[in-house]
Amino acid sequence: MGKKTAAESEETRLKKKIATKRGGGTPSEGSTAFRALRKRLKREQRKRRALALRKKHAGGNKDAAAPASA
Repeated sequence: MGKKTAAESEETRLKKKIATKRGGGTPSEGSTAFRALRKRLKREQRKRRALALRKKHAGGNKDAAAPASA
């Protein structure tokens, strides 16, 4: 069983689910299913942001590599 190829990201899928659960108004705060969806969405967002930050740091500083000819 290989990796699943996602046509849309997990984050997008969760946003759609939350929008459908919300319907027109706000859900009750005690709704455990809605709360679980929100927590999963936040986790995915944290993962995406952490990955972007790691890539940024791994790229290094391009200005520091250039010789100072001022």
